[in-house]
Amino acid sequence: MENIRIEKIDNMGRGICYIDNKITFVPNTLPGELVNINITKESKKYNEGIVTKYLETSPDRVESLCPYFDSCGGCALLNTSYSNTLKYKKEKLESIILKYSGLKLDINVIESPNDLHYRNKITLKIKNNEYGYYISETHKLVKIDDCLLAEQSISDFIKDIKYLGIKDGELVIRTNYLNELLLVIDSKTKPQIDIDYLTNNHKIKGIILNNKLVYGESSFKEVINHLIFNVSYDSFFQVNREICRIIFDKLNEYIDKSKCILDLYSGVGTLGISVSHKVDKVYSLEIVKNATLNGISNAKLNDASNIYFMLGKVEDNIKKIKDEIDTIILDPPRAGLDKVTRDFITRMNPQKIIYISCDPMTLARDLKELSLNYKVKEVTGLDMFPYTYHCESITVLERR
Repeated sequence: MENIRIEKIDNMGRGICYIDNKITFVPNTLPGELVNINITKESKKYNEGIVTKYLETSPDRVESLCPYFDSCGGCALLNTSYSNTLKYKKEKLESIILKYSGLKLDINVIESPNDLHYRNKITLKIKNNEYGYYISETHKLVKIDDCLLAEQSISDFIKDIKYLGIKDGELVIRTNYLNELLLVIDSKTKPQIDIDYLTNNHKIKGIILNNKLVYGESSFKEVINHLIFNVSYDSFFQVNREICRIIFDKLNEYIDKSKCILDLYSGVGTLGISVSHKVDKVYSLEIVKNATLNGISNAKLNDASNIYFMLGKVEDNIKKIKDEIDTIILDPPRAGLDKVTRDFITRMNPQKIIYISCDPMTLARDLKELSLNYKVKEVTGLDMFPYTYHCESITVLERR
């Protein structure tokens, strides 16, 4: 297809154009650009295409720093300036929330202190001894030797993955404030790990193979705003340490002295612990056993004796809470709140809800329901994932 004009960017960072009145998504394009494309997928409702030639490029386009940008696709916005990505995320959050919840908001997006080398966790695929990322929605491997989004200790380790001796499988690499590494391997074949080389060249805290510890320890410590957290290899922890600091600061700004708060989807207890000094009691609900065990030890590490941990599904355990709740903190997965939990929160009728979201679509859906009884006081964007299309946010709702 020749002389196609890109009109705007969609919610996944892809350019949008129209061919015979059918919407067509084209990665690595910016609004206003004139391109030639090949159609790679056709369906009744939409097309997908790739650029074969740029005829006119946007003044906002920059040359990507990543050598894998054209093939990987993980960082959809590395073709423009960081300030433009923040503008994109502001507009994305505002438009999705307006469209799906009816709330017209002016949303500020807080930038990440580090726009590169900010991720403390990555997941790599390994096929036939080669490692990298899968192209989106495919099983095609893009081999990499570095990742600009990963913290430096992870990037430094990537070149030595071969010493793990993994033929096929998946590798999760996690790092902490001390640049220690937890390596989590999932493989059907037994890897030939060169422990001596790896420990002499990297700070290997532990290696876990198919959920069994084979070297060192299965967790490490993380420090955020002078608080100490044990983090198991399979426990959730925010991937951007600096944005996590900002979330802690925001929570302490939003939460007044309270008698009792509820921390849902609590992971290793970070959010509840960060505000425990301001409240009489915290209930912390989490489904992952190791995360809950981490949370119990983290409360002790930080002298937070007023936190009570409950292991299991949030929608099951929330029904067991009998105390009057002043504030609820939510940090659900991308699916957002299930209907049972959302309805029970409404019946609990807390004075304040603080909702941390990694998906604007499910946030908007939940806000539409919650705003029947709550006023949205503030929504703030948090650039947890620079140069990707993902948007994190923190919303404060107060009872009407």
